[in-house]
Amino acid sequence: MKTIVTILILSLTGVCNAQFTTVDEKIHLAAGALMSATTYTLVYTSTKSKKKAFWYSLGTTTLASILKEVYDSSKDNNRFDTNEAIATTIGGFTVSMTLEIFIGKRKKKKTAYTTL
Repeated sequence: MKTIVTILILSLTGVCNAQFTTVDEKIHLAAGALMSATTYTLVYTSTKSKKKAFWYSLGTTTLASILKEVYDSSKDNNRFDTNEAIATTIGGFTVSMTLEIFIGKRKKKKTAYTTL
């Protein structure tokens, strides 16, 4: 049953598209991921707190995306593009969550010692 469900899901993923419609949104996603990875690494290295690193990296990415769109909207013939701000934030969230899961202290395996 699991195999059938997996095959059905994988066959439907080829049909799904139009998540990103422009190349610019893909660039925003990559920029958000890069910003988030850099911020997460710097904060985690200095504080050793996964929680602070996650929120600082996500906050930095969100703030940067909004400020960039506000700056762009102040130019002639341009407007605030919500989709680009969301794409940048999603890129930041994806990397922040991934690093949150995979970076940190590893639990040591307990070994049983026996005396002979």
